[in-house]
Amino acid sequence: MSPKKKSKFVWEDWPDEKLLDLKIKDLGVTLEDCPTFVLDCISRLYDELESAGIEFRPHFWLSNEWFTPDGVPGVALPFYLAHPSLLRLEKSQMFEAEGSQPQSCMRILRHETGHAFENAFDLRKKRIVHKVFGRSSKAYPETYSPKPYSKRFVLHLDSWYAQSHPDEDFAETFAVWLTPSSNWRERYKGWGALKKLELMDELVEEIRGKKPSNRSSRKVDPVSKLKGTLREFYEERISHYGLNYPDFYDRDLRRLFATKANGGTGVKASRFMRRHRKEVRRTVSFWTETYRYRINQVIGEMIQRADELELYLKDTEQDSLNNFKLLIAVRTMDFLHSGQHLLAL
Repeated sequence: MSPKKKSKFVWEDWPDEKLLDLKIKDLGVTLEDCPTFVLDCISRLYDELESAGIEFRPHFWLSNEWFTPDGVPGVALPFYLAHPSLLRLEKSQMFEAEGSQPQSCMRILRHETGHAFENAFDLRKKRIVHKVFGRSSKAYPETYSPKPYSKRFVLHLDSWYAQSHPDEDFAETFAVWLTPSSNWRERYKGWGALKKLELMDELVEEIRGKKPSNRSSRKVDPVSKLKGTLREFYEERISHYGLNYPDFYDRDLRRLFATKANGGTGVKASRFMRRHRKEVRRTVSFWTETYRYRINQVIGEMIQRADELELYLKDTEQDSLNNFKLLIAVRTMDFLHSGQHLLAL
């Protein structure tokens, strides 16, 4: 029998309740602890920048979330990417973990690199950038009300994020421009967003082969300096995003399904939802003309919560399916028309 591999971190097998009381700075994780796919995504990003003729490589570090500080040509990645235990905790607290899959990681890296690119070459000072994207000095709102069918903005991250602020519009446009498979000239033909992509093309041509004017290697809020506990961190985030199961999903799910003690059958609600996920996603997308990505997110969150509540079907399979489609459609329309798309902390 081979000897058990020694744990690198004393906390990696701790239960969540114990882990939550650990200070973030005491995690001891670094960028090098991230799984191979994260490091491969960074390497791929560098290759894309090189292919585009951009003489700029953002630096990276671990912090409490994805962000690019003002004036810094570098990008912070969330600490939960550094270890499976932290990733599990993130999902249990926030229902998802942004960038925890190669495709989503790459999308976010391109977006954040758009901010870092703007900082590296001080592009905010250019009058043409102000004219096309708007002024960077505009205050960030707590929430924003997107227009889902607007053609003035590119589509890259979820929730029509380019519409939230001129800086996000710039970063999203850069991300689409940089993505090798985006085919942006054809994809955005006839859109107002094409003018922004063409400006991005001109800006890159202007700086092609030039070194950045801002070469700072500053790291803001590195994980080693974050003094709060994981519990305090998640309590603040949950409060900000309003993620409180009993006030949102629990009421809907308990109306549609039931515990075994209250008449639930042998079919688990989560298994039922997984089995019909594709059909529901397709149907609701057709009904609401909404991107399937967001619908899929809502369904995924409900599946997880139904498991935690130990819910089962209480009606026939067909009645349950019809009611589930209606529930997802209603929640999707609430999302579209609430105008309460929260920006990150």
